[in-house]
Amino acid sequence: MEKVQSRDGTPIALDRYGQGPPIILVGGAFQHRAIDSETAQVAALLSSDLTVFHYDRRGRGDSGDRAPYAVEREIEDLAALIGEAGGSAAVFGMSSGGVLGLEAARSLPIMKVAVYEPPFMVDEGGLRPPADHQEQLTELVASGRRGDAVEFFMTKVMGMPDEAVAPMRNAPMWPALEGVAPTLAYDSAVMGDFSLPADRLAGVAVPTLVINGGDTDPRLRRAGRALWAVLPDVQHRTLEGQTHQVAPEALAPVLEEFFASSDSMAEART
Repeated sequence: MEKVQSRDGTPIALDRYGQGPPIILVGGAFQHRAIDSETAQVAALLSSDLTVFHYDRRGRGDSGDRAPYAVEREIEDLAALIGEAGGSAAVFGMSSGGVLGLEAARSLPIMKVAVYEPPFMVDEGGLRPPADHQEQLTELVASGRRGDAVEFFMTKVMGMPDEAVAPMRNAPMWPALEGVAPTLAYDSAVMGDFSLPADRLAGVAVPTLVINGGDTDPRLRRAGRALWAVLPDVQHRTLEGQTHQVAPEALAPVLEEFFASSDSMAEART
């Protein structure tokens, strides 16, 4: 494990793999190095051709934190990692981590961005989280109700059925999910109201790859196509047989191909 210091003094923990052009892996909600073996596997698979930075977002795992939170602080964390990488890097983001990567690409020296299923909600009249979802998450954690915060995020924010989440509270993984609960409000802040900010994302000028699983929630597939439609230099890929819990061996070759190529990978809109 290594650490870099963000602009506000927060230490950011990371593992570094391999040699070659640098790529930074940005986790989504419920992900950090100690509980996210899948991303570690992706890092290992990419390490033969790339230098891979797998880090804990602030407030998680071995990274520090500092109040008050702002999305800008997480962008500064990425800036510190890019500095450690030599001044420029590519980024892959999972779920809400992909949204953070896209936002960072508007201002940082990020050469390429790949994202897997950013959870934008694009269906007219479809699911939307409560307007005060970030405040509710913060209050639940502050009152010591971490389990309730996790359940609220899963059901009221992400729209999972209550009957699917309730049994999870007795599962061995639940304490690890509760450990991440204080940062769920951070992901809520990254996502905002979960609508697709088309005007802002049109400013992401770097080559971008949007990836979806072929067997994932149809809402996420529609979000991927909507994102593809607004980015100026973009390709879309579907990984057949994959869901939001994508297999590392399915994801890594697609990322390796994209990040190893020297062309923009822009796709004609047909």
